[in-house]
Amino acid sequence: MLVVDDSAVVRGLVARWIEADPRLELAATCADGEQGVRRAGELQPDLVVLDVEMPRMDGLTALPLILKAAPGARVVMASTLTRQGARVTVRALSLGAADCAAKPEAGKVAGAQAYREDLLRKLIALSPRRAAAVRPAPVPAAPRPGRGPAPRPAIVAIGSSTGGPQALREVISALPHDARAPIVITQHMPKLFTAILAEHLSKLGLPAAEAVDGEPLRAGRIYLAPGDWHMTVRAGPEGFHAALDQGPQVNFCRPAVDPLFASLAAAAGRNVLAVVLTGMGADGREGARKLRDAGAQVVVQDQATSVVWGMPGAVAEAGLADMILPLKEIGPEIARRLKGLT
Repeated sequence: MLVVDDSAVVRGLVARWIEADPRLELAATCADGEQGVRRAGELQPDLVVLDVEMPRMDGLTALPLILKAAPGARVVMASTLTRQGARVTVRALSLGAADCAAKPEAGKVAGAQAYREDLLRKLIALSPRRAAAVRPAPVPAAPRPGRGPAPRPAIVAIGSSTGGPQALREVISALPHDARAPIVITQHMPKLFTAILAEHLSKLGLPAAEAVDGEPLRAGRIYLAPGDWHMTVRAGPEGFHAALDQGPQVNFCRPAVDPLFASLAAAAGRNVLAVVLTGMGADGREGARKLRDAGAQVVVQDQATSVVWGMPGAVAEAGLADMILPLKEIGPEIARRLKGLT
């Protein structure tokens, strides 16, 4: 593993965290992007922690050069919780970075236990050892006799994490501009980052924004759970409404997918189309179970096209997926269902 950060304090801390974890191995540290590109070519690391803001060559400039020098590397961007840091990081995710970790404010790194846990969890999920681990085979979804064909979805719900921003771009770009249902998304991301992601998605054809507590959900619009807030959906006489809360983390996350899916099982039942994209952990599995029990359809991304087959794999292995599709087929499948072509 390679750590690239201009702060000697941060480099030292992250290096010690990595060296203390037997599941990870540190190859080298670098003080700027130019060194990082050179050392990536020499060492061919599996994983890179890349700071966004650095002198001489910043992380956004270094990212494509590192990926070219070490094609097998997976890069986690380390970014401060500022709007500019979020903007650059979301751009990096669209250029091939696998994930991001939000650094604490300057002067607070030494006590940043949350940053340590978040960074290590993501590095371990992305490590080749974890990817090569033998996993149970997916279990075919249990048949639901007598249900008839799936109805045209009244709402589409998508959950994603590691690798999600890139996957979401591909899925959303395939959706019709006259989609007849709202689309709600929970992507594991810090505050500020989700607002920038929404801006990026809105350029693909459908209006997209962070959800606002209590707002009605309109057909043909995309609503993202804001960072640090769970999003759920409620049904009323005039349709669906978003609800936001800062309850405890679920599956180590806020926002989390399970609360969204569980709320939709109650609010819309079999009229939901749920999609689980690439991501670490098992968030979404229990929510998918509730959706399936309510008669909803669940589609997951396949292992071959997932950056991490944690979330979709957990749903598939539990026998809760109606379909397991490569990423390029998921957007067209959603579009087909939105048009009533079941």
